Amino acid sequence: MPPPADIVKVAIEWPDAFPKLMEIDQVSPGTARLPEGGGLLCSRVPHHYVFSCVPQNRNDIKNGSILRLTTSPSLSASQLHERIQSSSMDAKLEALKDLASASRDITFAQEFINLDGISLLTQMVESGTERYQKLQKIMKPCFGDLLSFTLTAFVELMDHGIVSWDTFSVAFIKKIASYVNKSAMDAAVLQRSLAILESMVLNSQDLYQKVAQEITIGQLIPHLQCADQDIQTYTVAVINALFLKAPEEKRQVTDGEMAHILAQKQLRSIILSNIIRSNQPINDEMAHQLYVLQVLTFNLLEDRMMTKMDPQDQAQRDIIFELRRIAFDVECDSNNSGSIEKRKSMYTRDYKKLGFINHVNPAVDFTQIPPGMLALDNMLYFAKHHQDAYIRMVLENSSREDKHECPFGRSSIELTKMLCEILRVGELPSENCHDFHPMFFTHDRSFEEFFCICIQLLNKTWKEMRATSEDFNKVMQVVREQIMRTLTHKPNSLDQFKSRLQNMSYTEILKIRQSERMNQEDFQSRPIVELREKIQPEIMELIKQQRLNRLCEGTCFKKTNNRRKPDKYWYCRLSPNHKVLHYGDLEESPQGEVPFDSLQDKLPVVEMKAVVTGKDCPHMKEKGALKQSKEWLELAFSVLYESDEYLNFMAPDKHEYCVWTDGLNALLGKEMTSEYTKADMDTLLSMEMKLRLLDLENIQIPEAPPPIPKEPSNYDFVYDCN
Repeated sequence: MPPPADIVKVAIEWPDAFPKLMEIDQVSPGTARLPEGGGLLCSRVPHHYVFSCVPQNRNDIKNGSILRLTTSPSLSASQLHERIQSSSMDAKLEALKDLASASRDITFAQEFINLDGISLLTQMVESGTERYQKLQKIMKPCFGDLLSFTLTAFVELMDHGIVSWDTFSVAFIKKIASYVNKSAMDAAVLQRSLAILESMVLNSQDLYQKVAQEITIGQLIPHLQCADQDIQTYTVAVINALFLKAPEEKRQVTDGEMAHILAQKQLRSIILSNIIRSNQPINDEMAHQLYVLQVLTFNLLEDRMMTKMDPQDQAQRDIIFELRRIAFDVECDSNNSGSIEKRKSMYTRDYKKLGFINHVNPAVDFTQIPPGMLALDNMLYFAKHHQDAYIRMVLENSSREDKHECPFGRSSIELTKMLCEILRVGELPSENCHDFHPMFFTHDRSFEEFFCICIQLLNKTWKEMRATSEDFNKVMQVVREQIMRTLTHKPNSLDQFKSRLQNMSYTEILKIRQSERMNQEDFQSRPIVELREKIQPEIMELIKQQRLNRLCEGTCFKKTNNRRKPDKYWYCRLSPNHKVLHYGDLEESPQGEVPFDSLQDKLPVVEMKAVVTGKDCPHMKEKGALKQSKEWLELAFSVLYESDEYLNFMAPDKHEYCVWTDGLNALLGKEMTSEYTKADMDTLLSMEMKLRLLDLENIQIPEAPPPIPKEPSNYDFVYDCN
């Protein structure tokens, strides 16, 4: 007699025992029987035990599956809560090690927190470790491990977002800060302490005030000089957090405390010598933190960028007078006397030579925001610190014909605005960007020096283009392209940036543009357009097959968590027949493809309803979901299926996002609309067109097809095969 359909044979394993073959009733999944009529093994799995590695749908349990019987999260939490209070140092250490590992699971974390576990850990940090510090001299490694595992467990539990950061006492903050302020501290303890301080500052304005009282950026700087890049990364992250949450008055350019600290040479030079120019390569997290620091530093300029000049403010007007004095010093001295009308006429003439739009009252030129007063600051810096270049530029242009002169004032204002756009001054740092430029860490006034190099480039390009005032916008477009193309090479210094710009002349830009036009040539004649329309469906089908093949290979996705929390992974791939999505959790990032039998969960394609992206994703609507940063929103997508369930994805990068959203939409019979599909279509279509038109090279293709010839007068030339 065949076995019932609801009974499957599986292997059940539990700690310290060999797996046993048993029968599971899928209708009552807690019931297990020994095979061959061996009778009921257990009528129900006790509540303090659970099966791990079980598919979400119990009907998906197949013959031959391996089920692991393990302690339930509630029992594990209760046991660890008791064990970490042991009087034995060794037992306590082992318990804290297990707690640090188990706390990564949100179910366990919830149970442990319900037992007031967070409070217990904070008490251990505040006072419980004091008695062990007496043994530190003879048991230093053990003490370091004890504290390290305690703080690791605390960080893991807090990363789940279950408990508010506002609940912690000043004593706890002081204790964590003391670990950071100590000159010799265990590396793991220091890392965890820095991570806790960063989270406190970022998640609570009240805690920012308390942390700022206990620790200063000056106290953090020594940690940047160590050889451990992880500690350096955490340190830069705390500096960024303190700056990001600082009150507005502390971030002002002129007299702000944070602005003064960030701008000082010591911090910049230490980062340059110990991190950027160190022998070890910069990892992604450090690159991100340096990018954030770069953005925050440039954001100090936002206040000046958004400040209009007051034409009646004498102090501000004196800056314009200083520009005139430096440029026309001899003329000013020799014409210091005379009537008011004569002096006004002289000022107007000089302001015209300086290239201001408003020759009578140049202060009006700086009422546009952006760039506001920042443009005037840059001009004054250039005039004072690069005086010879400034004088030469002004006098050189003032000696040209009116229509060919490069207006220094107008150019400086527009260039400053352009540089602010390129460097995104005033915008918050991106969550997933690593685009820092080493050259900006090589000078205390890097933005001003950046401007000085670019204004000289603008003047050079103006001459190369033989531009007139009507060509002003064209020149600015070329200069922008020169700067952007040079920045992509990531120069290591401002001198290297300047040298590369010299090679990026207007002639070179024209060559690059011509080359790009040749590569993207698009014929517009009707026969070519018709050929393109005929080929397009074939190319789209090719792209669709590529996307589906890529889904069959599968992708490893990260679960959404804190940036420096150990990564959790899951894998998803499409079955070869394109009918089922297989997915499951992984312990670590895989090397190559993950076999189907390792992926326990399944989602039939026929049950899929829709693919949603960005803010429409359920996991992006959850409270505190990655703070819904723009970058993460651009990588998030979800599959909605029967019973209003959903499968949430966070793509590792933009390419994988486009591949998966395209592939899933193709499975649903919908259009593939990603930017990568458009790019692939353009590339493949262009290649196919060029191949098909290869024999027509140098032959002019007519706009209309040639006329059909008249019928012949007779058909004697036709050969009758019959």
